Amino acid sequence: MRKLLAALAALAILAAVAVPTGLADPLIRYRVHAALVEGGMSDQRADCMAGRMVKRLSLWQLYKLHRAMAPLAGESEQPGGIGETIKRLRRGTDTETVAVVTTSAGLCAAGIG
Repeated sequence: MRKLLAALAALAILAAVAVPTGLADPLIRYRVHAALVEGGMSDQRADCMAGRMVKRLSLWQLYKLHRAMAPLAGESEQPGGIGETIKRLRRGTDTETVAVVTTSAGLCAAGIG
């Protein structure tokens, strides 16, 4: 039991150091990229958007974005169009998150992101 507690404490300390210093960014970027691709985005655009989003949003904002995009009861797994995507994006996220996601989508679609 002591070994388990010691391992958990070490993991908590590692996480507390890795996230604020940016050491966890490659893993976070990978997870954001995978979620975008799973949502139907091309690999190249997802890579562009994931990089911009990880640089500009906090881990908490990314978590809230992930939760906001999840379907509610009666909604399809994937948003049906731009209107439903925007509706999901706006629920439970702040204006900064909406701005970062929309500008990232636009810039990456234009090839200048």
